[in-house]
Amino acid sequence: MASDPKSKLKEKVRRITHKPGVYLMKDRFGGVLYVGKAKDLKKRVTTYFQPSRKLQIAQPKVAAMLDLIHDVETIEVRSEAEALLLEGKLIKEYRPRYNTDFTDNKQFLLVRVDMQNTLPRFRLTRNRTEDKSRYFGPFAHSGLLRRTLAEMRRQFGILLGDAKPDEIAPGRWRLYGDARAEIYGQTEEVTTEEYRQRVEEACVFLEGKSREWLADLKTSMEQAAADKRYERAAELRDIIRALEQTIKPARRYTRVPKVMTEADTHALQSLAESLELPDPPQAMECFDISHISGSFSVASMVRFVDGRPERAGYRRFKIRSFEGNDDFRAMEEVVGRRYRRLAEEGRDFPGLIVIDGGLGQVHAAQKAFLVLDLTPPPLIGLAKREETVVFPDGRELVLPRHDPGLRLLQRLRDEAHRFANSFNAELRSKKIRESVLDDFSGLGPVRRKAILEHFGSLERLKQAGEGELTAVEGIGSKLARELRAFLDKLGPDADRG
Repeated sequence: MASDPKSKLKEKVRRITHKPGVYLMKDRFGGVLYVGKAKDLKKRVTTYFQPSRKLQIAQPKVAAMLDLIHDVETIEVRSEAEALLLEGKLIKEYRPRYNTDFTDNKQFLLVRVDMQNTLPRFRLTRNRTEDKSRYFGPFAHSGLLRRTLAEMRRQFGILLGDAKPDEIAPGRWRLYGDARAEIYGQTEEVTTEEYRQRVEEACVFLEGKSREWLADLKTSMEQAAADKRYERAAELRDIIRALEQTIKPARRYTRVPKVMTEADTHALQSLAESLELPDPPQAMECFDISHISGSFSVASMVRFVDGRPERAGYRRFKIRSFEGNDDFRAMEEVVGRRYRRLAEEGRDFPGLIVIDGGLGQVHAAQKAFLVLDLTPPPLIGLAKREETVVFPDGRELVLPRHDPGLRLLQRLRDEAHRFANSFNAELRSKKIRESVLDDFSGLGPVRRKAILEHFGSLERLKQAGEGELTAVEGIGSKLARELRAFLDKLGPDADRG
């Protein structure tokens, strides 16, 4: 006998998690009736299936929709901001009959960097146009975004839309012309090239890959609190929160192709000749393995195109196949994961793969291709010993220190190392923050792990109510109440790391 569809639906609702996300109400034909967002999916969706008589009278549209619902699909995301963005996207895609919002092509804010200008400025806009500008976003938090840009101006010395710089000599500029230079703590007079470097660093931050700055701000906040400068500590705390919330959706932007310089072309040609490659490698990818606190490994991959970083192509890896420190096994795993995926998606391999390490690491990377039955592109290692180029067959090549091809390899390798170190710092910080739960005597290692896996981070755990805590297996009401009291006593210093 077929089960009751309504019973199956209610059972499905009971399995929904207490996480932020988007829910789609569907009819018996699979059509989308309604799209909604929620900070807590389980709490929000459950209300539809426990309607009071008052709710039905006040909202007849909801009552009518309830009779048509045969299925609910949920999509979990990391934050309310992402839920808001996804909700708008899905409403525009499905145009559900019971949604009244988001049908007017409403746009969130973007950051526009007018790269076509001599001194690019960072501006806010709601529309993306076909020009030579770079765009970052969309951002759901307009207020937080404005605060972020203000702090970026202090940190990087960039120009916002209201700036009026003066050219004091050919190619040399005074950016502010008033007391703001002292306030921002940046050099006021710069060359065009120096300012462009500032712009590039600020763009890297907006791509969401500059976690080092957040770590520095957290250190400054802790120091201010230790020095009893509580107003400054609170200001930094708010800035940190604004930055963290704003950059979460900052993952998409329009890339303007960069024109290769003569130096780029020369370096690539020199590298191709030294390595006996048939053509200069347009794309190069470099891998680096790094240890975290001596207990497990992570890896980074950076990508250069036409001799310059393509940061949208950077990747970070947590080692999945084993625990411990084994550079060779880690290298084999991440190289295999990277190029298995490219092969499955039908995407081109790079013209050159560079491994940060010697012959052992090179052989490990080569083994990954053999296991996958794939033909590897040219593959070399760059050993720190005399900056030696290592080939898979054991040959070694030592290039002159000022060789442009070697310097390009060094930039690629150093960028992979920097990127891996930033990942190290991020994970180490998270590990330190989460270790504060060790001080709560009511939790053993099993339940502590279950709590962190359920909420994802200490920050989200600190926002949870007693009811949400009891959703974790093994956490009863008494323990939830004690844990909630413990979390309340932690204060902002619990975010250290």
